Amino acid sequence: MNEGMTQLIEGLPQMKKKLTDLRDTLLTNIVMLGEIPAPTFREQQRRRFLVNRFNQYQMLNCSTDEVGNGLGIIPGEVGDKNIMVVAHLDTVFDESIDHTISIETKRINGPAVGDNSLGVATLATLPAMLEELDLKFNSNLILMGSARSLGHGNIEGVRFFLDNTDLPIHAGVCVEGVKLGRLSHTSIGMARCEITYRLPEEYDWTRFGAVGSIVTINELINRILEIPVPRRPKTTIVLGSISGGRSFNTIATDSVLRFEIRSESNGMVQELRQRIEDIAAEVSSHNGSEVEIQILAQRKPGGISFSHPLASNARRIMKSLGINPRVSPSTSELSAFIDHEIPALTLGLTNGENLNKPDESIEITPIYNGLTQLLGVLIAIDRGYCDAT
Repeated sequence: MNEGMTQLIEGLPQMKKKLTDLRDTLLTNIVMLGEIPAPTFREQQRRRFLVNRFNQYQMLNCSTDEVGNGLGIIPGEVGDKNIMVVAHLDTVFDESIDHTISIETKRINGPAVGDNSLGVATLATLPAMLEELDLKFNSNLILMGSARSLGHGNIEGVRFFLDNTDLPIHAGVCVEGVKLGRLSHTSIGMARCEITYRLPEEYDWTRFGAVGSIVTINELINRILEIPVPRRPKTTIVLGSISGGRSFNTIATDSVLRFEIRSESNGMVQELRQRIEDIAAEVSSHNGSEVEIQILAQRKPGGISFSHPLASNARRIMKSLGINPRVSPSTSELSAFIDHEIPALTLGLTNGENLNKPDESIEITPIYNGLTQLLGVLIAIDRGYCDAT
């Protein structure tokens, strides 16, 4: 196995050189996909484009399932194993945003170009890569653009597929546009929550302690910041966004706080979630506002170990290409594979700036390193180098 991995690694530079010949194909797919708005739950047009690309390469079972995933299969020479490659279709931008993608000498600019138009474009270009390299796998490659991944979507697309497929999945690779060096093979416990305060129309502004909803949210935040967070297990509360009010000279009647609780311990996540819910209810009782608490998404901790052959060989491949592995837990589609006890990891493809902002941009040159590492990992999985003994 070590000799096989050594030979694989020695061939990566030549593979990277050949991939540069597909620059025009890849950039075309990035632009075409990137200029299609795909907010969560409304990814249909982007999915349709991806499946059409799969059909052009005469992949098998090019299809869409009930939740909107786009799928295609590259059949293996033997076909005794199935390797799944996933990139999420949806983005944080809705149709009101100008989705024009511009290409410069060294960069590609535009909303969601890194998260995750590049990832989806990689799926659309992967069949051409295998043709260019004359690369054949023994395993079937299942390529899937997953729907309903972000926010309220709660990685529903990949969850649905894994819950309902009859195909045994040997391993999974989740593809993210940014950041090159990203290597996730574990998931942390997480609860993504939204707390909304509303004042009823008949609210009595003469009552003692009457305040607008922004002040109420502020009180909640102050109380959350007072919660002691343990260092072991590693735990954090991330306050993501706050919104409320309409304009000057008006009292805000509704405000929303969105946050995540993350921890290595699922029990700690649930304990903190319950504590924050109790605080939210208590704050509401002080001034008569109505409180609504929603749990938008949850993850359980788990994954493969640092020494698992899939993780260790991925690091070897990355280091051979001059990529510095940044090992960190994930809350992406990887969590769905972990729930099904399928060895999997998440890889980033290039470097970028202004992620999830309209002026998002990614670097072009590092993409070829990212694509080479992806192919290297897929080859290693296919040849059995990443199987646990």
